[in-house]
Amino acid sequence: MLALGGLWSGLARAQNQPIIRFVKNPDPAPSFEMKDLEGKPISLEAAKGKIVVLNFWATWCGPCRAEVPDLIELQEKYKDNLEIIALATEEDDASEVQQFVKQSGINYRVGMATDAIAAKFGGIPALPTSFVIDPQGRVVQKHVGLNDPTVYELEVRALLNQPVDAKVEYFEDTGEVFLMHADRATELPGVNLSKLTPAQKKVALKKLNAATCNCGCALTLAQCRINDTECETSQRQAAKIVRDISSGAKTKKKAPPKRPAAQKTALRE
Repeated sequence: MLALGGLWSGLARAQNQPIIRFVKNPDPAPSFEMKDLEGKPISLEAAKGKIVVLNFWATWCGPCRAEVPDLIELQEKYKDNLEIIALATEEDDASEVQQFVKQSGINYRVGMATDAIAAKFGGIPALPTSFVIDPQGRVVQKHVGLNDPTVYELEVRALLNQPVDAKVEYFEDTGEVFLMHADRATELPGVNLSKLTPAQKKVALKKLNAATCNCGCALTLAQCRINDTECETSQRQAAKIVRDISSGAKTKKKAPPKRPAAQKTALRE
């Protein structure tokens, strides 16, 4: 579950100027209610009006620990307009999390993530994973892996309409943020659609969004390819679908079983 690089870091460079990217027409963040390590209620509804960084992490995750000092600094610097909520995975022990929070001087809200909460956000296949939520409660970015700390600050400032030394771009979510939008994707990681005609590609994408991956993830093939680019099962299944469509192969319908001769005679009588 560890991720060492920011897959969807949202930061690029054009002519030496940083570029930050936000989702165009973002979806509302899934709601949840829980208690933090001190027994106080946590909810995204209560945080509306502020920018929220929802951080899924674990004490045993090296990249997660590495970004804690930057998150502490960010929370302190923008404490009036930012709420960082860190949810430790259920693979962690609550007492160990509490001890780590105390030793690290964490100044933001910390709770224990449940599988149900993780599922609402499309599952968390790698740690750390953070969702950036705007003051209207909409998810505008997703970061997977250890993130450049300057990215968060640029995003926070941009969402606060403060000056930023960066270019802001907007993109349509095709599964990068919410897997439910994988059906919008025209390309999928590790799936070669280049040899298909436009009509065949359309058919292939429809099948990839309809078929379930056999790896046990309960996702469609398209979702699994986006969610876990290392999954060999979804890659094999997807490749077969593409090959079959490319070669024009069609699944033959099985002929109905023949009735035994004795049964035919009885029916005639």
